[in-house]
Amino acid sequence: MSEPSIFFSDVNERQGSFLRRTFVFGGFSGLGILALVGRLAQLQIVQAQEYATLSSQNQFNFRMVPPPRGVIKDRNGVVIAGNRPSFRVLVVRDETKDLDQTLDLLGQLLPDTMDRRRAIIREVNAASKFNPVPVKSDLTWEEFAKVNQYAPELPGVMADMNEARYYPFGGAFAHVIGYVAKVSDRDVQAIRDKGQQPPALLFNPSFRIGRQGIEKALDQDLRGQAGGNRVEVDARGRVVAEDIGGSRPAVQGQEVILTLDADIQNRALEVFGEESGSCVVMDVRNGDILAMVSSPSFDPNLFVSGIPSKAYRALADYERRPLLDKALGGTFAPGSTFKPVVGLAAMKRGWDPSRRVVCNGSFFLGRRFACLGRHGAQDLRGAIKNSCNVYFMTIATEFGPDAIAETARDLGFGQTFDIGLTGQKAGLVPDREWRRRNPVRGDGKWYPGETPSYGIGQGALNVNALQLAVYTSRIANGRQAVMPRLIKSIGGVEQKAGTPFGELPYDPQMLKVLRDGMEAVTDVGGTGFRNSQLGLGAVRMAGKTGTAQAQNYGAGSRKGAGRPWAQKDHNLFIAYAPTDNPRYAVSVIVQHGGLGGGTAGAPRAREVMKVALLKDPDIRARIEHAGFEAPEDAGVREAEARGEPIDAPAVDVAAPPPEVTQ
Repeated sequence: MSEPSIFFSDVNERQGSFLRRTFVFGGFSGLGILALVGRLAQLQIVQAQEYATLSSQNQFNFRMVPPPRGVIKDRNGVVIAGNRPSFRVLVVRDETKDLDQTLDLLGQLLPDTMDRRRAIIREVNAASKFNPVPVKSDLTWEEFAKVNQYAPELPGVMADMNEARYYPFGGAFAHVIGYVAKVSDRDVQAIRDKGQQPPALLFNPSFRIGRQGIEKALDQDLRGQAGGNRVEVDARGRVVAEDIGGSRPAVQGQEVILTLDADIQNRALEVFGEESGSCVVMDVRNGDILAMVSSPSFDPNLFVSGIPSKAYRALADYERRPLLDKALGGTFAPGSTFKPVVGLAAMKRGWDPSRRVVCNGSFFLGRRFACLGRHGAQDLRGAIKNSCNVYFMTIATEFGPDAIAETARDLGFGQTFDIGLTGQKAGLVPDREWRRRNPVRGDGKWYPGETPSYGIGQGALNVNALQLAVYTSRIANGRQAVMPRLIKSIGGVEQKAGTPFGELPYDPQMLKVLRDGMEAVTDVGGTGFRNSQLGLGAVRMAGKTGTAQAQNYGAGSRKGAGRPWAQKDHNLFIAYAPTDNPRYAVSVIVQHGGLGGGTAGAPRAREVMKVALLKDPDIRARIEHAGFEAPEDAGVREAEARGEPIDAPAVDVAAPPPEVTQ
């Protein structure tokens, strides 16, 4: 069977069909070529610059560089919070084929990274693309060299040198300076809760944010401005070179200078040893805080790279609370250090300071309130010297709690101060109105039986060490309501006290009576004589002892011997010096330091005060040129030869008191 065939009856008909197909296909081809040429012209001529820019951006990445944190110095220019070079190892997630395998290999070189493996994986996965995440900081030179040696076998791992926050004095400034730590989700959320957008810097794994103290309060000033490195990357995003010209250097944060003195601060922490408590030193002329210490302390360097949970729990669970700033946040009954307040409140309302009150060892108001001695007839100056409970209970009941509360607030109690730090506790200065707002078992009446305890610094009253230092400074100054200042300058700009000084609403002669009594406390026969002698010739210190009960002992003994630490009384001492021209005031609280403010508080205040005085050029010149014999031992021997008491007067132990202060 033959194949079918097509026959054209006309040759011209076949040629016409061919020409039509040729023209159709040729037309389509021409249009395609024209479109291609037009597109090429648009890309190479019209949009050439645009695509050149995009190409450059694909070739180069801009990686953020956290800025060096601003340095914090003391009043003499000593660095108390700075930066130091630190070797570290980093991991870039997008450059590793297998993160688990990479960390396994890295763990063979740095075994301690295995302890943080889960945290490292979490941080690496949370990091943005091609952003290096620190795995370990503070590598030794051997560790740094080992990582670099095996770098070709560790894809995505690099070692470099950066600046890490450093606190050269360890725990001496821990509470007032604070520390820096990694940014947490709560930090970011806190910014968003304010309706603000968190800056990109907070998401950089190498960035640290201020925690507590000055680091937190001045975080924005200390933070600086981030920079960036413009780096050339390959198709996988790995760095192959750096474009120095396109990089932007980071700008270091502002320098902060505090009023603190490193020598006084270090000595204040040193004298506490293992004891718990706080110490504040102030200049009574301008309010500068020279030292503000809380003991025991902690090393803030532990928190910079992340403190191990076991170490943190050890600090948090220790009964002496090293993480608590006791100078601002620890409140205690002031005990007998409060008695000058009661005396001043009485004088303002007409009490004659020369009027004598007879002390037979007891005060009766519904029940017996005991005194630590039988002081006989004495005036206000003598009552301060001997720390007589009967005297101050007498005037407290005569003038009442409202008068005492008013004077206490005038002298700095029951309030916080604008020193740039948060975390201050205002304490409590009770009065009748407070009792109405805080009834006991539904009864809002202030009962007379509460007043004697108030008159000797007990009851609901509680204060902190900074308030005690302000109170002492105002008595020593004699005229002005001195306000504390902690921040001296920020970025070279001088900072003034948060609140201007006002005049004290008291006759300077009334305050002179209080100073006379406090000078007698540190003189022969005073409650703080033995442990308050400076040994600096004519430069002497005046003060007031105090003991605050930690619990009600009933008919038991208050002596600390044999008692657990938490059951011992708190030991307090306030002082100023020199007595003839006051310059410095100090307050010391020794938590559960035992009976007698002159036994634990006074010797510590003495040692801290000596450093402050000897660092003062004028006072040092006065001491060096006066020519003197240190009076401490000689004064004790002379007093003993005359048969005079050395410390407190004889104690009446016939009836141990339920509420007593000295």
